Amino acid sequence: MGCASSIHISDRVVYHSGKESEDSHSPQQTNTAQQSQQQGTSAPGLPIKPSSYKSAFTEVQFGPMKLHEDQLQVLLVFAKEDGQSNGFIWACEKAKFRCNVARTPESALECFLEKHHDIIIIDHRHSRHFDAEALCRSIRAANSSENTVMVAVVRRPDREEGSVMPLISAGFNRRYLENANMMSCYNELLQLEHGEVRSQFKLRACNAVFTALEQSQEAIEITSEDQVIQYVNPAYESTMGYQRGELIGKEIIEVPMSERNKPDLLETINACIRKGKEWQGIYYAKKKNGESVQQNVRITPVPGQGRKIRHYVSINRPLNDNNKSDKSSDRVQAESQTDMQSCKHKDRRKGSLDVRSTTSRGSDGSSQRRHSSMARIHSMTIEAPITKVINIINAAQESSPMPVAEALDRVLEILRTTELYSPQLGTKEEDPHTNDLVGGLMTDGLRRLSGNEYIFATKQLHHIPSHLITPLSLNDIPPRVAQTMENEDSWDFDIFNLETATMKRPLVFLGLKVFSRFGVCEFLNCPEAVLRSWLQVIEANYHASNSYHNSSHAADVLHATAYFLCKERVKQSLDPIDEVAALIAATVHDVDHPGRTNSFLCNAGSELAVLYNDTAVLESHHSALAFQITTRDDKCNIFKNMERNEYRTLRQAIIDMVLATEMTKHFEHVNKFVNSINKPLAALEENGGNGDEEATKSILMLPENRILVKRMLIKCADISNPCRPLQLCIEWAGRISEEYFAQTDEEKRQGLPVVMPVFDRNTCSIPKSQISFIDYFITDMFDAWDAFADLPNLMQHLDNNFKYWKGLDELKLHSLRPPPE
Repeated sequence: MGCASSIHISDRVVYHSGKESEDSHSPQQTNTAQQSQQQGTSAPGLPIKPSSYKSAFTEVQFGPMKLHEDQLQVLLVFAKEDGQSNGFIWACEKAKFRCNVARTPESALECFLEKHHDIIIIDHRHSRHFDAEALCRSIRAANSSENTVMVAVVRRPDREEGSVMPLISAGFNRRYLENANMMSCYNELLQLEHGEVRSQFKLRACNAVFTALEQSQEAIEITSEDQVIQYVNPAYESTMGYQRGELIGKEIIEVPMSERNKPDLLETINACIRKGKEWQGIYYAKKKNGESVQQNVRITPVPGQGRKIRHYVSINRPLNDNNKSDKSSDRVQAESQTDMQSCKHKDRRKGSLDVRSTTSRGSDGSSQRRHSSMARIHSMTIEAPITKVINIINAAQESSPMPVAEALDRVLEILRTTELYSPQLGTKEEDPHTNDLVGGLMTDGLRRLSGNEYIFATKQLHHIPSHLITPLSLNDIPPRVAQTMENEDSWDFDIFNLETATMKRPLVFLGLKVFSRFGVCEFLNCPEAVLRSWLQVIEANYHASNSYHNSSHAADVLHATAYFLCKERVKQSLDPIDEVAALIAATVHDVDHPGRTNSFLCNAGSELAVLYNDTAVLESHHSALAFQITTRDDKCNIFKNMERNEYRTLRQAIIDMVLATEMTKHFEHVNKFVNSINKPLAALEENGGNGDEEATKSILMLPENRILVKRMLIKCADISNPCRPLQLCIEWAGRISEEYFAQTDEEKRQGLPVVMPVFDRNTCSIPKSQISFIDYFITDMFDAWDAFADLPNLMQHLDNNFKYWKGLDELKLHSLRPPPE
């Protein structure tokens, strides 16, 4: 949907000529078009061209070029109307600039992708409405924003002046200290027009110059004042026999020279051009294959600031090879045409980006935040090919006849329910932490077929010591432990306090309380004593020696799972059997984890890796062992009294959820969830169906969508540490880092490939590793989950924790915490 069709002030774009357009539900709406003709405004939803707007171009001199500058377009992003936004609206009218106002990040991004504004002014004063820096980054992610000037409106500092680096890092060009005075706003726009905007306008003009150079039949070379080659066009490379980009960055003296030139010719040329004079004459150049080619050369010095010579432009015409030059020209033009077509496709993809909000519930602030989450979801950089296909089909449906649209609906159903999702990950070579995390978590290792493979044997099942199977029920929990679990239904529940109170046996106690709250024993028709024995034997098979993958982690994931199951949207989606499956899967999802990654086990040639063919090794082991432990002894067989078909359904759900915690399919699960659940719900709301409970339920209760919800739920619970309160987040970061350090140590001892080299305890930056993990795995996933389940407290913790790690990294600290003052 284009910007020009937007009407609602609350979450769409408003067009201004100094007065705000009427709301679409206004009683005066029917007379708006007539009023607009009288007042110089257009009807709501159409670009406004007041009579005061200038229609002529502005001429700008750029060297020998005379450029025509179009009327400037300004986008104001303010969640609410106030004196500051009105000041800029008035200033735009006075300056005769076109002005759009957006109230939400989604509408701002959508409007920019259609209009490509010259100036964007974003309100950075009220973080509760939207994240201005995140919006700036989203806009900067679009190729069309390269020459856009972005301004952040900030509060006047109460105390000392803060750094502008966070704004610059987000993509802002400058800041504007809050000042609603109209003349101040007007002066700011004038300075922008004649400063940054004019500079960006000239930079855009450079693209035309370089296009001419690329298509020129003459061989052109540009060097710096130090005689370093900075540019050669395709005709030059073709003439001289070099590959694309092969000469860039080389000094002139590094390029072979022909012996046929007079010995003093180079000195003569340099003496001339260093005085700022142009040189022209015959020069022999040596091609890459060693042949000499005679050229008519003209070298022109180009002065820069202070009239100092900054570049030399050399135009070379071969005297005996016109034919080849023509062929070169044909090739360049063909390449150019291909590139132009490619750009058109890219622009169309950007322009059709469908930024929708999710179904809105709760407070306005909560709605705004979920809108922001969906904007980021729709602009994800990590996109599977199948996602692009679905986007194209969705766009085609809008203009298709009903039979075609219905056929495309069936195609979409097939695409969303079959295993066609294979994510394409962008390379991030500049970030070794991200590379190592991806390599360590999303691959199955490098098989090392040597004669001394390290054998990581499967563990023997742990039997319950007699002192642990004393009678214990929910009513027998010690007072200290019970007090620690009083707030277990809160997200801020401290699992480490429970770990201490239970002497590292938190899973039994938390499991008893959570399973009781959800009526698991009643559903399974099993006595509480059997559940207690099952929890004890499961916990006994977690390795207390692991710093991270121990029963405290299992208890933490169980707590997060229970918390998510209480969310209204999740409850609408799942049946009781799904809730029971989720709680059991969370409890067993890492049972008997050896404290090493799948890649390590595959590289080491472990028995588990051999057994499971190097595929989802640990996850397959966790689920298989959990059922082995459960069914081998009636005393702990919580499934004993279930009906056969119901048990098979429950078992399949548990296995599917445990396998979903394997990271190689992380982006597949997230992409499926967004395309099959988030986007249909958003479309339902946009079509006015947010109050239609049946339509919402029909989306949520599809069997394939219930599976996606369960997978997303346990995935988010499994890696929710960055969304916990700061002190808990720090503790978990320390534990997982220690486990990775231990793996690296063992890989070096055993002579195995080091899967994650950055996790060397002597050199690793824990803040950098956390930043990379959040950036690459957490942000997009929790944006999608928050848009579905409404989790403002988690997203606030995530934001706080990310800023904490960023702060440590900016101080170049490698530790979990800053040193004591």
